[in-house]
Amino acid sequence: MTPTASLTADPAALFDLPRPAGDCRIVVAMSGGVDSSVVAALASRSGAEVIGVTLQLYDYGAATGRKGACCAGDDIRDARSVADRLGFAHYVFDHESAFREEVVEAFADDYLAGRTPIPCIRCNMGPKFTDLLNMARELGADCLATGHYVRRMVGPAGAELHRALDPARDQSYFLYGTTEEQIDYLRFPLGGLPKAEVRQIAAEFGLAVAAKPDSQDICFVPDGDYAKIVRSVRPEGARPGAIVHAGTGETLGRHEGVIHFTVGQRRGLEIGGQPEPLYVIALDAESAEVRVGPRAMLATSAAQLIETNRVGPLPDAPLTAKVRSLAKPVPVVLDGQLGNGAAATIRFAQPEYGVAPGQAAVIYAGDRVVGGGWIDSTETQSDQGSSTQP
Repeated sequence: MTPTASLTADPAALFDLPRPAGDCRIVVAMSGGVDSSVVAALASRSGAEVIGVTLQLYDYGAATGRKGACCAGDDIRDARSVADRLGFAHYVFDHESAFREEVVEAFADDYLAGRTPIPCIRCNMGPKFTDLLNMARELGADCLATGHYVRRMVGPAGAELHRALDPARDQSYFLYGTTEEQIDYLRFPLGGLPKAEVRQIAAEFGLAVAAKPDSQDICFVPDGDYAKIVRSVRPEGARPGAIVHAGTGETLGRHEGVIHFTVGQRRGLEIGGQPEPLYVIALDAESAEVRVGPRAMLATSAAQLIETNRVGPLPDAPLTAKVRSLAKPVPVVLDGQLGNGAAATIRFAQPEYGVAPGQAAVIYAGDRVVGGGWIDSTETQSDQGSSTQP
């Protein structure tokens, strides 16, 4: 069968190659899933030389008892099978120790500090892009292609990062830390496609991964039990403490460690008999306190950002921001400048709920990512200037 005509009429155009495809080399980051496998198939069809690279990041079988997950076990075999079918070289590089130090241990440390970590962003900033880009350049590639659902477009100031056309698949939130130099070298061929079409292309290329399920969890926490991972890395993290009402100071119950909670959480508090639903308002890791209160206490007016990154020029147009990957962008005003690790503040036009230190705030001008940073502290509606994180 012939793959979808709209994509294969000129597959080289998907990769914006600097010269004729037959003279180019594309390195494809292959996780073993359907997305990166389709990217590899399209790269192969373009006429360029293709090299597949997989980073082995984590030993899931030993850690979770579950067979197969992103960048390990069965997925590595799936990536190799796709490369064999399409007829290009495939290499696996062991990055377990770097991944453990830069991503897994940082994830555990954030939880111990009462923060809400986003490990996928740290992975993209470190092993996935920094290391893969270096490998691709060492292999003499003209570009590095990945299966992320985001669009690379060239604007007046150079390469830009834009949200995917399919908002349900958009992954731009996880890529705000990508530098302008990296975006210039990266390619994201799937950013303009719905997932159903990607699966159709995989089937038409005869790839065995065409119907493979998507990963739904953080790759090294496939069963969703974050606390188990934190305890395995930082056994001291399960320190019990008090559940305290953030408004009255009354002790309402006990907990088995702040690692079991995140800001905005409602379930699992086990403090029944209250006149209204209570949510986690803040976590004080030093005193092992979980502070709870009504939803109104989660209303956030501003967030202070650290370690910011800027992608392209800041426009005069209105800005929006996302503080969670699945949230809709909301209007904000930016105080300060993004980039070079500087600090800045975003102020929400309307109260935003569930904003927590440790999360990322990603800033957009329309569909274009202009940058973002890690949320270090927040200001509440009721007491501007105070932080939801001690």
